[in-house]
Amino acid sequence: MNKSPQKIIEFVGKIKVDKSWSFAELGRKDTTYITHGYHRYPAKFIPQIVSRLIKKYTQKGDLVVDPFGGCGTTIVEAKTAGRKSLAVDINPVAVLITKAKKTAIKPDQLERHFLQLKQKIENYNKNTKVKTPNHQRIDYWFEPEQKKKLSFLFSKISEIKNKDIQNFFFCAFSNILKNCSIWLQKSNKPTRDLKKIPSDPFKTFFRQTKAMMRGNKSFYFLLQERGFLETSCQVFCGDARDIPTKNNTVELVVTSPPYVTSYEYADLHQLTALWFKHTKNLSDFRKRFIGTSFHTNKTINLNSQIAKDIVAKLDQIHHKTSVGVATYFSEMNQVFQEMKRILKKGGKTAIVIGNTKLKSIKILNTEVFVEQLQNLGLKIRAIIKREIPSKNLPSIRDPKTGRFAKITDKKKVLAYPTEYILIFEKQL
Repeated sequence: MNKSPQKIIEFVGKIKVDKSWSFAELGRKDTTYITHGYHRYPAKFIPQIVSRLIKKYTQKGDLVVDPFGGCGTTIVEAKTAGRKSLAVDINPVAVLITKAKKTAIKPDQLERHFLQLKQKIENYNKNTKVKTPNHQRIDYWFEPEQKKKLSFLFSKISEIKNKDIQNFFFCAFSNILKNCSIWLQKSNKPTRDLKKIPSDPFKTFFRQTKAMMRGNKSFYFLLQERGFLETSCQVFCGDARDIPTKNNTVELVVTSPPYVTSYEYADLHQLTALWFKHTKNLSDFRKRFIGTSFHTNKTINLNSQIAKDIVAKLDQIHHKTSVGVATYFSEMNQVFQEMKRILKKGGKTAIVIGNTKLKSIKILNTEVFVEQLQNLGLKIRAIIKREIPSKNLPSIRDPKTGRFAKITDKKKVLAYPTEYILIFEKQL
């Protein structure tokens, strides 16, 4: 029997933290094993959560899908467990990272390409002619010397014909951009540090690549030992509301959706987006992300009284924010409809989400999602509450606006100290 909106709020409010899902004992080495440490990424859930869910709810050979693929945690873990997997993400930066992380390359083959690339880079000198990008935003973040060296490095990686190996090195290139820029190193919010001494691109790239090569080696031999090197593992750049798989084919959906302020992730990925020409301006890049006020949806279907109440409260304070939140919840409802389409009868979702605040109004993502999912006909199997001891999430937010804050902001608050895992089952 479906719970009323008030009963949902009461039900979620009474859920106790399950410490077994917090994985507080794990260090960075544990959460970045194999290829999981390739690239920094906001809102990245730890692989142990995914692994536990996959082992609990699927069998070898089942299909696991992540509609918000992010940096590929779900499909990498699915592959190590011998499950077929598919991920979708609207962000081409995420897709680049995922392609690198999911692809196990023969270590000796990768070593040969690395040595060849290293030799080319070491031939560089101050007189080397390099074509550099003519872009005001790149000049905003990068000093001339770093820009020239990065341009040279990018051009040499572009010459590699093997796409898997090219993606591997492009992923390394992407991850060093922040270090080689004047972006304030400890800040997720785009902030310039004019006193920062940027890292040398070549030295930083060599160090990054060697670390990734060790991860690839572990990944390759793990898959080889388990016989899963050929297990299907796909990633697509696309919309979470249009997943490229047939009806009733998926055993488990595991995902961590973006939060209401998802457009901020575009800000965080702008360095890579600019270098790879995914966008000419940041405003255009933001418009691609789900649930932002930049969207021009004609129809809003919240499918949740809780969502309607939140939007109404926000509208009294700030209309534009209320439109963004309404769009977000409406589009998430569409994603849940797509999840239902692809799930088999008895198939399950595992949606990792937390609550937050905007304009001092509580944004009850968890409660809204529970209501939307049950209204779509899915049945609650479990709701797990976990503490977040080490989630790589932009954790500093302004308590009034809900947006990312500078690390020096005296009003800063911890954004998401707990989150929920929503386990729902498709009945029909």
